[in-house]
Amino acid sequence: MHKIEVDDSASKIKENMARIDNKILIMSNKGGVGKSSIAVNIAAALNALGHKVGLLDIDIHGPSLAKMTGQEGKTPNTDGKILEPIIVKENFKMMSMGSLMPESDAPLIWRGPLKMGVIKQFLADVQWGDLDYLIIDAPPGTGDEPLSICQLLPEMTGGIIVTTGQDIALLDSKKAVNFLKKLKIGVLGIIENMTTFQCPHCAKEINLFKSGGGERAANDLNVDFLGRVPFDSDMMEAEDKGELFIEKFSDSPCAKVIKEAVEKISEQLKVKI
Repeated sequence: MHKIEVDDSASKIKENMARIDNKILIMSNKGGVGKSSIAVNIAAALNALGHKVGLLDIDIHGPSLAKMTGQEGKTPNTDGKILEPIIVKENFKMMSMGSLMPESDAPLIWRGPLKMGVIKQFLADVQWGDLDYLIIDAPPGTGDEPLSICQLLPEMTGGIIVTTGQDIALLDSKKAVNFLKKLKIGVLGIIENMTTFQCPHCAKEINLFKSGGGERAANDLNVDFLGRVPFDSDMMEAEDKGELFIEKFSDSPCAKVIKEAVEKISEQLKVKI
């Protein structure tokens, strides 16, 4: 990993982040709900609409966005003081711990203070430039990484909660919503992921988890419901190959739901602005 002197001053972070109009945190309180997939595809959908987008992976122990965006093995340029984000495509930048690790399968055994230092570096020293959106993918839970990013970015635009329909995931999504509310960060909505699977033989829709729970949780917590995203094996294949699913399969039912969710988010932000 590059050894870079971190300037952790609040003023430097504030100056760098002031060039970004919207900072959106993608989170869940439970692993395995496809949160990173949603983060990548929301970022790609925004970019496809003509926005300048950054994608920041703050999952320090399990970074996956470098691989999902086809940037695995590429390292950022640096002069020892600043880092240039990885360019995914025009007006689409990405930074991940996976871009800084010499070996993708090497475990990172760090405690909280070290993780806080890297997140500060991502905010202060990465030259994001002028962006319309910075999409931030946090690891599951309400621990060090999501807490750190929320404290370092008090002007966070809002958070999106990713869940599945099963009872335990919904319980955890409610905890994530309440986490954001306690930190006085707006909740942009809940997305219920991997809701159904279309049988390749009979085309019947099969519920992978209980259906409709995400919408019920949103109603209970008085936040927007952003949609039900069906399971799509093409998304899995695209991400394994480092391809942007939302572009390659733009007419798929899964892509359409994600695009509709992005439209709902955009409408909310217009109201706030």
